[in-house]
Amino acid sequence: MAVTVSLVAVFGLVLFFLLRSKELGYGSAFTAAGFGFFLAATGAAKPINQLTTDLITAISNL
Repeated sequence: MAVTVSLVAVFGLVLFFLLRSKELGYGSAFTAAGFGFFLAATGAAKPINQLTTDLITAISNL
């Protein structure tokens, strides 16, 4: 678990700086995929999935 959390932090930080510098390419796509993969393995996955479900439900009820 500790390795997963640190990889989430590293991928998130790298992705943040890539997006901020507007350097989007294959490296950014790989970084975003890695960030999502490792984020799904943390305890944050359930709240993120619940938030997504709630947003989709709210939009469909408009």
